Amino acid sequence: MSSSPSSSAQDAREAVAARLRELLLDAGLTGRELAIRCGWHPSKSSRIMNGKTPPSDADIRSWCEACGAAGQADDLIAANRTADSMYVQWKKLQRNGMRRAQEEVVPLWERTRQFRVYASNVVPGMLQTPGYATALMASITEFQGTPDDVAEAVEARMARAHVIREGNHRFALLMEETVLRYRIGDSEAMAAQLGYLLTVMALPRVSLGIIPFAAPRRIWPLEAFYIFDDQHVAVELLTAGVNVKTPSEIAEYGRAFERLAELAVYGSQARALITSAIEALG
Repeated sequence: MSSSPSSSAQDAREAVAARLRELLLDAGLTGRELAIRCGWHPSKSSRIMNGKTPPSDADIRSWCEACGAAGQADDLIAANRTADSMYVQWKKLQRNGMRRAQEEVVPLWERTRQFRVYASNVVPGMLQTPGYATALMASITEFQGTPDDVAEAVEARMARAHVIREGNHRFALLMEETVLRYRIGDSEAMAAQLGYLLTVMALPRVSLGIIPFAAPRRIWPLEAFYIFDDQHVAVELLTAGVNVKTPSEIAEYGRAFERLAELAVYGSQARALITSAIEALG
């Protein structure tokens, strides 16, 4: 795996910065001269050129015009927007609450035919029950200090989960056994959540594997990730969501999923682990 799941996003940002530097050199300008033409502080030119500050659409247009390359602005803006969408901070995405983030992925979920999901910390959103989702989203909202629209966000999450039962979708889902044991919400909420996992396992288009504590590891526990067909990987970090669309990186996540799947147990063995977790709730 790459050293960081945000590497492709950083590479894309650096590519935009490098192209802006090239335009500056081609125009025979210094960063200070560019700043004067654009009407901003010289340090801003340096931050943009070094990839420390992502440029806005207006910044790119001003930069290109100052360098006599206005015709390249649209392509650079498109590249910059792509880079920006690869690494999205949760606080930015959820600045008005969590509901919108649930709704924005609905088109992606509905057009995806093959889902491969690995969960190392919490139950995947498409399998969450209302009680579990409420407890989880409430803790996220409190931690991040974002607006509290938990009730609306839970409703939206439940609505998008229709893909698990409807449409032409197939699901290969992997969870670490730790996910069964982490107490998200009270015992009643956890029991309902674990019971729902037993129900979901019976669906014909769902494969649910559990990686036991004692499984000899050929691959270490990773950050949670979703693979949508072979086109897109969504990786969940503490502070941000990373959208991977580079074919080579998508292939690496696919290879990691295969190795993780080899560690998992299925069928009656997976049900036994879930049942044991329910019994441990007391």
